[in-house]
Amino acid sequence: MRNGKADRHMKAMVMMERARTFATAAHAGQVRKYTGEPYITHCEEVADLIAEHGGTVAQVAAALLHDTVEDTPVTIELIREEFGEHVAALVDGLTDVSKPEDGNRAARKALDRAHTAAQSPECKLIKLCDLISNTRSIAAHDPDFARVYLQEKRLLLVEGNFPASALLGEAWDILNASQDALA
Repeated sequence: MRNGKADRHMKAMVMMERARTFATAAHAGQVRKYTGEPYITHCEEVADLIAEHGGTVAQVAAALLHDTVEDTPVTIELIREEFGEHVAALVDGLTDVSKPEDGNRAARKALDRAHTAAQSPECKLIKLCDLISNTRSIAAHDPDFARVYLQEKRLLLVEGNFPASALLGEAWDILNASQDALA
């Protein structure tokens, strides 16, 4: 029994490290818009948040990988091959579905909100971590865009059918505090 638990722990650690290595390579050369930090720092922050809130190994791996399909040449098929169906489904759920040809920003964000609303609670908790991480950066560095961004994220929280959780409360808190700081 004890070896089984140790084996599961080791497999979990290996999967998370594989996801970190994969995401780091996929985002190589990319930097955060406002800070110039390597882009992977955002992915790691999202993964750390979900882990702090009791996330599963699959959630932590998906958090590390959450922007690879959207922002790099990586495909969801490659994620599925490398990390399995469960992690791929989470990453797919976290990937925006809108394209520039879908209309103006408001129309595209409405499509993305509907996509998020249709996801599993497990996926939505990672989305909250992503929102928290991005809000911290945008509110601190770009007050003009923050006004638009914060309104979009308020709509996401209202329309997203998020499960009641400490993360949902934290997301509302950071949106409200960021809005107050802009006033």
